[in-house]
Amino acid sequence: MGEAFIKFLGTAGARIVVFKQLRASGGLWLEANGTRLLIDPGPGSLLRALSSRPSLSPAKLDGVLITHRHLDHAADVNVIIEAMTEGGLRRRGVLFAPRDALEEDPVVLRYVREYLEGIEVLEEGKSYTLGGLSFSTPLRHRHPVETYGLYFTLPQRVALITDTLYFRELEEAYQGAEVLILNVVRAGERKEEIQHLTLSDARLLIEGIKPKKAVLTHFGMSMLRARPWEVASQMSEETGVEVQAARDGMSLSL
Repeated sequence: MGEAFIKFLGTAGARIVVFKQLRASGGLWLEANGTRLLIDPGPGSLLRALSSRPSLSPAKLDGVLITHRHLDHAADVNVIIEAMTEGGLRRRGVLFAPRDALEEDPVVLRYVREYLEGIEVLEEGKSYTLGGLSFSTPLRHRHPVETYGLYFTLPQRVALITDTLYFRELEEAYQGAEVLILNVVRAGERKEEIQHLTLSDARLLIEGIKPKKAVLTHFGMSMLRARPWEVASQMSEETGVEVQAARDGMSLSL
């Protein structure tokens, strides 16, 4: 079955970091229980997968998932589907996506949808399976477009809290997670009109959920200026939880 791991093909968040490629924006590659899933294939995802060491072949993917339709999470979804299906020569793989990514201003082209074995629409409170993977979308996040975090039952329980404004129900929805991955775009104060997590929000979530390990990723400019690795070290001391700042190309063993 092989080792269970998550590969960070990119740790960029927010427009400037993405379009200047100050950090890569390839998304997350998850392998567990003999199943491969690519989450949020942003700009450069195909290249980042193929240039990884060891190389990760999109043709071996079992599925691709986009948590929401913003370009830093979905720009490469069509080329990844092409690669997964060998240009449509092999009808295979499942796409998981919110409804508005497929219907309202869709980011998934209609012709590549015909190459897939199936399409699963993400909805609040639902559970899904893909090969040996089981995961749920506990609640809809607060973001300008339809957005869902993920809760996987793997060798460990792994939660991904993707882009969202902080609200208390997040702590309840992701309780029990042993590994908590947080998209932390901003280092400054929370602003209702900017629906992204801040460092203070991350601390609240870590203290409320109490995972064994937390990983910060998806950094905007203010986070890069704050030096994520130093921030993670300080947060570890303050919370008593092992906190790590993700790096481009980093593998997280599960």
